[in-house]
Amino acid sequence: MLFNSIEFAFFFPIVTILFFLIPHKLRWLLLLLSSCVFYMYFKPEYILIMAFIIVIDYFVAIEIDKQTSDRKKKLWLILSLVANIGILIFFKYFNFLADNINQCLSAFHTGKKIPMLEILLPIGLSFHTLQAMSYTIEVSRGKFKVEKHFGIYALYVMFYPQMVAGPIERPQNIIPQFHQKKYFNYENARSGLILIAWGIIKKMVIADRLGAFVNQVHAMPDGYYSGIPLIISLIACTYQIYCDFSGYSDIARGCAKVMGYDLMVNFKTPLVQKNISQFWATYHISLTSWFRDYVYLPIRKNYFPNAGMWLSVLLVLVLSGVWHGADWHYIMWGVANAVILILYTSFKRNKLFLAITSKMSDWFANKIMLFSISAACVFFRASSVTKALHMLRDMFKNIPQQVRLIIKNQHSERLEYLYIKQSGFDFIIAILLVWVFTKFEEKFKSKDVDLWVVKQNKKIRWTFYYGLLTIFILLGIFKKSEFIYFQF
Repeated sequence: MLFNSIEFAFFFPIVTILFFLIPHKLRWLLLLLSSCVFYMYFKPEYILIMAFIIVIDYFVAIEIDKQTSDRKKKLWLILSLVANIGILIFFKYFNFLADNINQCLSAFHTGKKIPMLEILLPIGLSFHTLQAMSYTIEVSRGKFKVEKHFGIYALYVMFYPQMVAGPIERPQNIIPQFHQKKYFNYENARSGLILIAWGIIKKMVIADRLGAFVNQVHAMPDGYYSGIPLIISLIACTYQIYCDFSGYSDIARGCAKVMGYDLMVNFKTPLVQKNISQFWATYHISLTSWFRDYVYLPIRKNYFPNAGMWLSVLLVLVLSGVWHGADWHYIMWGVANAVILILYTSFKRNKLFLAITSKMSDWFANKIMLFSISAACVFFRASSVTKALHMLRDMFKNIPQQVRLIIKNQHSERLEYLYIKQSGFDFIIAILLVWVFTKFEEKFKSKDVDLWVVKQNKKIRWTFYYGLLTIFILLGIFKKSEFIYFQF
């Protein structure tokens, strides 16, 4: 079920009202059943995969808790990791691995091929797999006491607001909240609804509007576009992905907040940060912190304690690319981001670099950061590595000619000279939306949007509410579209 659908507009209030009407001891059951309905709306049979993961990890965690030796705990943990990663590899990576192996076999003219499977990737598999693994890892480390209530643990994996696209929760944050008795609270409801509204604006007004142009550029064959349209697409794609994904996280947090549950903040205005290091500290925090705690730090501690920082960063970001998708262009996205981050980390120790950057304005530093992550984002959005490289190659071609053509020609619809199909009005609206959104992001840099709004006086608050409603009605894209991260 999509957050931006008519079905969810009925689902959410019904579940929330029932939640506060029924006794506390039955609420876990209501939320679990509701989460099953929410998930089965996409493809019902895939609920069996969720059930398999939940059953395995529930009993494995109990066995881990019983053990007294670290060796036996590690063996049970390995069983859990193999089960979770095995499911992920089978559904998400089998065809990718088979295709690459077949290409290698063809090169040696063996005539043998691994058959491809006709299977669909279950929605949100990468998200709830990592969340399930974090539970058994934390139990094995002794940082979280095993959850004996099967229904509560199942709800931890399947809690409907965040089960499809995160944030990827840790057991310490969310499981204890499921045991707490919740009462209706006006402040929680108001904050939650503000987050939901803000997330919907991000998705349906900004991301989907930018997506129309980005999709147009990426749909054309190599060489069709050059210069200005590619540069605009480059930046627009970054804002589209961010608004789409952070919009989902805001709606998820808002839905949970209305019922009294606090999910972790997944984004802290990354696109207005000054450098790539700050960007990664504030972007998709639940995933980057997961890789930090369970991959990066163990590798640095156990294998590369002294000189392994660069290698560890490269490994983590490549794994992040692999996690996003079973294709080489996602892997190249991880490599590109690792190179950018490693170069920045190396240069910031240089005295000349520090002298130059210390005189640089925050605005200019942000634009350099934004352009660098946008350049890497080409690999994320492109259909192949080859297409991404061609787009980067053609990005600076024909710019002087395009500028002269636009300036000299008196035709009212000048965008057609760049082969842009959107009207000038739609294009200007998109640019204005990005500009206004950026100003709001700067305003929310040290706080969440809901916390900022509730601290304003009544006049400003209601101006904000009516402003969002007006923008939604006038500028919303009401064609149903999935969130980008549903594919992961």
